[in-house]
Amino acid sequence: MGGVAVVCGGVGAARLLNGLVEVVAADELTAVVNVGDDMELHGLHISPDLDTVVYTVSGQVSRERGWGLEGETWQAMEMVGRYGGADWFSLGDRDLGTHLFRTDQLGLGRPLSEVTADIASAWGLDFTILPVTDDRLRTMVTVPDDGEISFQEYFVGRQHSVPVTSVRFDGAERTRPAPGVLDALNGADRIVVAPSNPAVSIDPVLAVPGVAEVLRRRREAVVAVSPIVGGKALKGPADRLLVELGRESSVVGVAGWYRDLVGTLVIDEVDRDLADEVAALGLEVVVTETIMAEPAITRRLAETAVDPASAR
Repeated sequence: MGGVAVVCGGVGAARLLNGLVEVVAADELTAVVNVGDDMELHGLHISPDLDTVVYTVSGQVSRERGWGLEGETWQAMEMVGRYGGADWFSLGDRDLGTHLFRTDQLGLGRPLSEVTADIASAWGLDFTILPVTDDRLRTMVTVPDDGEISFQEYFVGRQHSVPVTSVRFDGAERTRPAPGVLDALNGADRIVVAPSNPAVSIDPVLAVPGVAEVLRRRREAVVAVSPIVGGKALKGPADRLLVELGRESSVVGVAGWYRDLVGTLVIDEVDRDLADEVAALGLEVVVTETIMAEPAITRRLAETAVDPASAR
């Protein structure tokens, strides 16, 4: 097959894909996307990471929020709140149309991967976007006092402000990779692990039987981009989660998390002094700009992820 397969979750992955579509031909690029964040609300099937990828690469994502659609309105949620309904998870009026379509199609018996392909096509995207599985997979986190709660309750409902003691992927053992997932990972010349939260954006993908095994076997072809820069996450709670789950919040902590699955770790210039510590864990290290503040940097980072030797 050849080409590039990208293990994706969240905003960081979507931004890197913006660069990858510039440097990899559409028929050679496959995004394998986390669905552990998916949820059912108001009778709708919501797939936040899939939608963030589609909206971002199509150029329609909200520039202010990094998720949802630009120019969104919120009248439906205002009505839900008026009636005393669950309005803690904001769904814009246009975004609701995506969830209505997805839910309707799933109700007709179509798999999530087919419905996702329709949604991507409608936004003019011609590379392959695959949910890692068509089966039900849900990320659950354990927090003090309340025990286990859903990822969205933790991330959105509580604004990821409470510590986490463990993470579990409910249903993972019963899932199968969606059609095309293992073919893409096995056949790719390069597997890229996007700069996403290792614990709750990448690990749910790896929890689907067969996925981690491919990365482990093809470790030398796998390049990860660190989501931690200067000890901090650029967005979200990745830095805190690493510490809460027993790692340090640094590129060294990321390397330790991925060491069995990843052959090369791309780190930011600010972490250059930690390159030897990363290498001591058995990974090749590439140092470059990783904060995707402008399109040129995003493109260069994408080129580096596909061909790490180009940045050495």
